[in-house]
Amino acid sequence: MRSIADQFHRQYYESGIWRNTFWLGVAARKCPLDLWIYQEILFETRPEVIIESGTESGGSALFLASVCDLIGEGKVITIDLQDNPLRPKHPRITYVFGSSVAPETIDLVKKSVELQTRVMVILDSDHGKDHVLNELRAYADLVTPGSYLIVEDTNVNNHPVAEDFGPGPMEAVEEFLGTRDDFVVDREREKFFLTFNPKGYLLCVGSRSETFATSDE
Repeated sequence: MRSIADQFHRQYYESGIWRNTFWLGVAARKCPLDLWIYQEILFETRPEVIIESGTESGGSALFLASVCDLIGEGKVITIDLQDNPLRPKHPRITYVFGSSVAPETIDLVKKSVELQTRVMVILDSDHGKDHVLNELRAYADLVTPGSYLIVEDTNVNNHPVAEDFGPGPMEAVEEFLGTRDDFVVDREREKFFLTFNPKGYLLCVGSRSETFATSDE
């Protein structure tokens, strides 16, 4: 079964059809099966804030905000290097511009969530291992117990696609988990067999750390 799923995964990924996927008319470059898992997670965990790194066209932020509308709570803080006036406007979405690992960005996000009791994080910006690992170290402690830290596109670097990508999100996750015992991989979130985030659904099982001092303190 796994080899069949991997074959389809490679065919689906290499077709590029995921680049031609839209939510309410806005490009959302995701696997639709992962988006379905996202709505299940949001309904179950009811996050007050979802932090997303990597906005691009804003389709995934709009999807998350739409699900928050349906369940009646939650907002999205989405981070990207560049502004784009064509991104969707939604009362639950706040756009933050800058590098996700810049001290000023991290400080801004920390201050935005320090009073929240249910915080979820989705990492989907630069997929190089070092960058993802820096993001994990910067944002993991903002995730509240029972919530998720999702690392996207762990499928690259031959897991099972883009075999020549080089060390990426999967390798960052493996190194991160080697130093932490408050996150576990939730393989139940891979129940549809095809996911762009294998081993990337990390459930916080520990107590929330005291990490809200700003980076210049």
